[in-house]
Amino acid sequence: MLYFLENLRSALDAIRSNKLRAGLTMLGVIIGVASVVLMVGIGQGSQQQITERIESLGTNLLTVSPGSPSQTNVRSLFRRAGGGSSTSTLSSDDVSAIEKNVSGLIGISPELSGTMQAIVGNKNMQVSVIGVTPDYPVVKNFNVEFGSFITQGHIDKREKVVVLGQEAAETLFGAESPIGRDMRIEQHIFTVIGIMEEKGQQGFTNQNEVALIPLTTMQQRVQGTDKLSSINISVERQDQMSQTAALIEVVVRNQHRITNIANQDFNIANQSDTVETLNEVTQTFTFLLGGIAAISLIVGGIGVMNIMLVSVMERTREIGIRKAIGAKKRDILQQFLVESMVLSVLGGAIGVLISYLGAWIVTNYAETRAIISFDSILLALGFSIGIGVFFGILPAWQAAKLKPIDALRYE
Repeated sequence: MLYFLENLRSALDAIRSNKLRAGLTMLGVIIGVASVVLMVGIGQGSQQQITERIESLGTNLLTVSPGSPSQTNVRSLFRRAGGGSSTSTLSSDDVSAIEKNVSGLIGISPELSGTMQAIVGNKNMQVSVIGVTPDYPVVKNFNVEFGSFITQGHIDKREKVVVLGQEAAETLFGAESPIGRDMRIEQHIFTVIGIMEEKGQQGFTNQNEVALIPLTTMQQRVQGTDKLSSINISVERQDQMSQTAALIEVVVRNQHRITNIANQDFNIANQSDTVETLNEVTQTFTFLLGGIAAISLIVGGIGVMNIMLVSVMERTREIGIRKAIGAKKRDILQQFLVESMVLSVLGGAIGVLISYLGAWIVTNYAETRAIISFDSILLALGFSIGIGVFFGILPAWQAAKLKPIDALRYE
């Protein structure tokens, strides 16, 4: 241990005596470590953002949509809110069957949607009009900020009340409070009873530009149909989502009297499957980015080896003197290996600090997020130490095998 500390002190003295050369040597390692840690951090941040974005659609969400199961889960989950199928086979009877036969649910929120013109005085805009039930805020994690939401009484009486997204309320009513005021959606007059919280983009739909009305009003008074665009179901336990999805599929298939699965006219998007699939894709890109960044670490290691070879040549007489007074091969080998490792460790530590700065810049000034994890730091530092050892072996071995008499003669 004492001998190692002596070698460490000697390595630090050598670095101090050639600050510029040591700094340029470490530059490759610094850039490599900073790149690896930052790229992995951006990948992990993107993965977290994707997960949060999907989970903000609802808690443990299953979405039953019209169409054959050949439609992908991702496409079904991110379907356009105003794009319900014109040939939808989903109906309120399916909702009743699910409520009757499936347990372990937090709530069911059937929807019927369409894009329509909203008008208030001389102001108008296109909004996504969605017929919903009182379970909608719970199932979709989308709550009222001002006023109240649609109640069962509104559903039973098919009342013309509407809850607006924030951008829709600001565009149509300006700075005035819209609560209790009337607005026109196509040829129908609705009374505003609430404003939803700010939500942002969800898939293809801006949730701040929605107009939520009672489902029965949308079906019977606006569109004249008993069909549904989708059925959103929130499951109590995440580990039961696949099992619940399979049971719902059986229930709806029986409701539609489908005996051949090839003729199935609906599909079920499982939120957990979508999250897992997208996370796998993100992880692949994270490894790819980290691998590309790691190439710069290898380049930095070559720089360390090059400068250590030069150092061996410059200190040949010193090596000869040490061997003449009793230093063994392993002592010389350890001396130069320690020096190579010190260069790599110092470069790695500076690279980690730079990666934190880069993560702060990316998070605050780019439309993404970078999360610097302890695992990525350990990975990068371990790799940089390995680089120092690997590329330091050749120079150290060359120094160790020098014969004392030849080393002492060297000028």
